[in-house]
Amino acid sequence: MALTPSNMLPLGTIAPKFGLANSVDNSIVSIDSAKGHNGTLIMFICNHCPFVKHVNAELSQLAKDYVSKGINCIAISSNDANKYPEDAPDKMKQNAIDNDFIFPYLYDERQEVAKDYDAACTPDFYVFDNDLRLIYRGQLDDSRPGNGIPVTGKDLRTALDDMLQSKPISEVQKPSIGCNIKWK
Repeated sequence: MALTPSNMLPLGTIAPKFGLANSVDNSIVSIDSAKGHNGTLIMFICNHCPFVKHVNAELSQLAKDYVSKGINCIAISSNDANKYPEDAPDKMKQNAIDNDFIFPYLYDERQEVAKDYDAACTPDFYVFDNDLRLIYRGQLDDSRPGNGIPVTGKDLRTALDDMLQSKPISEVQKPSIGCNIKWK
């Protein structure tokens, strides 16, 4: 398991457009159709990565806490499912059910969306305001598998709360760390 940090897309970047199949119901989801009234959280995750498994419960709870506040969440898996069959859409659907994800879990088969977002690792997080302008990219919190720090979502939750309260978002943002995206 190689530790890969986020590439840290420049703040202010407009969310790249996409239309991907939701692994749960096969509907096509776009950034425009799924964006939140007050903001949108894009998460690059997958099924097999130990860093993602470590935070799945928090991702599920975070979505439940913020959807009612007008922030929609979208998860995307861009891993090569031929080489990593655990990340195939049918397994993604089961993972979404098992973890009670209330957000769409999209499959980026051609890996174009990951490239458009300059995603590098799983998990990788991007917060866009209501104009789809990037205001945060970085880690969920300081917890990693085996480091003994509890998973709280502190860094990401702080950015979301500051955005909702129209407070300035700190430009000091720590990159997320995880497994690299499994490119074709």
